[in-house]
Amino acid sequence: MTGVHLQSFPAAHPPEIPDLPPLGLPWALAEARTFHLQGIGRLARAERAAAKQRAEQDASRYLAAETARLQAMRQQLAAEAQQWWQALVSNDEATVCEAVNTAFSDNPAAGCAVGVDGSVLSVVMRQQDLDAMPTQTPGLTPSGRPTLKNLTKRDKTLWWLTSMGSNIVATLKEGFATAPGITAIDLAVLTRLPDTQRLGFVAYGRWTRAAIESTPWREPEDALRFLDIGQEVACSVTTTASGNLSSTIKPLDTTRLPGLQDLLDHAQDEPDSGQASLADLDISLGTNTNTPPGDGAPVTDPYRIKPFAQWKQQAPAGPPPMTPMPPAPPTAPIALIPGQTLVLPEDAWQGLRLAISFSGADADLTLFLTADDGRVATDEDFIFYNQPSGAAGAARLVGKQPEGRHTVERATIHLSALPERVQRVVIAINMDVDTGLTCGSLTHAALHMDCTTGAAWMFQPPADPSIRAMVVAELYRHTIDGGPAWKLRAVGQGWADSLDGLARAHGVDVA
Repeated sequence: MTGVHLQSFPAAHPPEIPDLPPLGLPWALAEARTFHLQGIGRLARAERAAAKQRAEQDASRYLAAETARLQAMRQQLAAEAQQWWQALVSNDEATVCEAVNTAFSDNPAAGCAVGVDGSVLSVVMRQQDLDAMPTQTPGLTPSGRPTLKNLTKRDKTLWWLTSMGSNIVATLKEGFATAPGITAIDLAVLTRLPDTQRLGFVAYGRWTRAAIESTPWREPEDALRFLDIGQEVACSVTTTASGNLSSTIKPLDTTRLPGLQDLLDHAQDEPDSGQASLADLDISLGTNTNTPPGDGAPVTDPYRIKPFAQWKQQAPAGPPPMTPMPPAPPTAPIALIPGQTLVLPEDAWQGLRLAISFSGADADLTLFLTADDGRVATDEDFIFYNQPSGAAGAARLVGKQPEGRHTVERATIHLSALPERVQRVVIAINMDVDTGLTCGSLTHAALHMDCTTGAAWMFQPPADPSIRAMVVAELYRHTIDGGPAWKLRAVGQGWADSLDGLARAHGVDVA
């Protein structure tokens, strides 16, 4: 509560546009074959040969079209990023307030940027109420035994004041770090007053970037320096003539600051009124922190690949696309048990769809493209949420979303398009590190796999409370009767230290 000002905040920098995912002809050919071979039986040799010929003709066009489209998308993103950065550094009000409020959204004392005047940013901060502070503090008895001591009113007030100062300084530091063109911040602090239980302003002032950045912040007590390094600082907690802190907190006079008075005059102080309430400022700003301001939709992958079927329908040149036979109806999936293996049909090599579904907690799907020794050749063969594509598109994460009572994350793997160095595909899940939860928190977890022929497989990994990352299944090359084959093995074993341990075990450098 009194040390948040000791943390540092990285300075904003121009947005870095991610590189395009590499795409290769083997991937495009596998996509095209999956499309053209749909509904053609294994014994229809002539039809299958013709379908493969059509796929070869389409693959290079599809690859060129997708590469050009994604390059154009990257150029567009780069232009938008440059435009946003210029608006931020030139102190465009909407841009600065949106960026700062996004940065503030996870703060213990919520801050809200409300305006920009030149290079001065205005912020309102909601401080914890004094009545919500603990009334006791750890201590020792005369004999040295641990105990709890009741706080005096002045000690409680000092604790609250230090907490408020710490939050003020942290808010100022984060605001300056987020908005590089801002040179000063006008900040006012709201809290619920102990005597009236109504909101009131208990501190305000102006703090410059130079004052905040030149002041050393080393100890919790340094938080009280906010009173001395600001301009026209006013605070409800004052020092008496005897040098003690005042034991009462009264609202500040805001008549000389019309904006603050107007804010209070229009505030709704009843949380259940159904209207926006300043009393709920700290709650409302802390919700949906993973969603961009003003947008209820999740962030999507800007480099999402256009499916071959969609591209084929829109392709401007060439003969009109042939409508493929409808895919075979799905059959009941083959349920696997831990350690069980089976040979995948050849049709599954062109396009294998997999989905991991679960509820009860959050987890992420991860793929490793490894050699026979179970280790990746390069970090590019490690496919996870920050790098959703590998092997020139042959293995790709395609998104995670809620479906009914479950969360489902999907991926596609074109086994036929994998380079020869990839002898094994490891399918794994890892728990969200920040929650501290284990795989035992996952309920109804299941891996589903299928291909266009309708063949399907399913495996329910164990809900192991001792691990945070798990290899659910493996796909690996094999030889049968002298010919190549791919096999599927159900695993369900893992590591206690989540993604780091999982990655290290498969040769990824996580230093």
